[in-house]
Amino acid sequence: MSSPAEFYNSLPPVSKAYGTLCFLTTAAFQLNLFDLGTILLLYQPVFTQFQVWRLFTNFFFLGKFSINFGIRLLMIARYGVQLEKGPFDKRTADFLWMMLFGAFFLLVLSAIPFFWSPFLGASMVFMLLYLWSREFPTTQINIYGLVTLKAFYLPWAMLMLDTIFGSPIMPSLLGIVAGHLYYFLTVLHPLATGRNLLRTPIWVHKLVALLGWGVQSNSGLRPNSANTATGSVAFRGRSYRLDR
Repeated sequence: MSSPAEFYNSLPPVSKAYGTLCFLTTAAFQLNLFDLGTILLLYQPVFTQFQVWRLFTNFFFLGKFSINFGIRLLMIARYGVQLEKGPFDKRTADFLWMMLFGAFFLLVLSAIPFFWSPFLGASMVFMLLYLWSREFPTTQINIYGLVTLKAFYLPWAMLMLDTIFGSPIMPSLLGIVAGHLYYFLTVLHPLATGRNLLRTPIWVHKLVALLGWGVQSNSGLRPNSANTATGSVAFRGRSYRLDR
């Protein structure tokens, strides 16, 4: 790209929207436009004071401006974008549904006190990272010029680095769990049984169409013979998946 603006405009819609919201949230916090206490995940005010925005806003805070924040944002720009442009190409509704399902699952887990985290942005980023590592398992990744490993092991390497750098381990681990659950329901189970338990709802396709976020090659608004044969709508099944 010849300019940052062209690079930004070239990003796929869901990854671009999520990364932009994460950046703007941190920027607004650094400018003292709001207090973190108003957006973190607390279930009591959600149900007693109807502060339902907490169920959404906690996903958009990746931390203060720092190296860790930059790494998280770059992970969205690389792994989220490669997923949306690759396996989810022309299937924006499926990509959006994946993130919505992950967010719902993370909120359910966080309702358990042991798994609770005030912000689940890091969890969402690690979910994207995990799914990317399963889609491109043999890609060689170089970490800080020190270690080269296959992408399949990258989520665990990044989890270890988070621990070394002093970041909480639970949010990242929950993201890996959410990513594996989605992968199992949309890839492993359909390949083994021919049945997909997590089809993208029609209302998500309608929402994507309303937002003008691209043409859907497998829109739930009409039959798709390619997906009917395999029962999978999230990934293009590959032979190596059953060995993982």
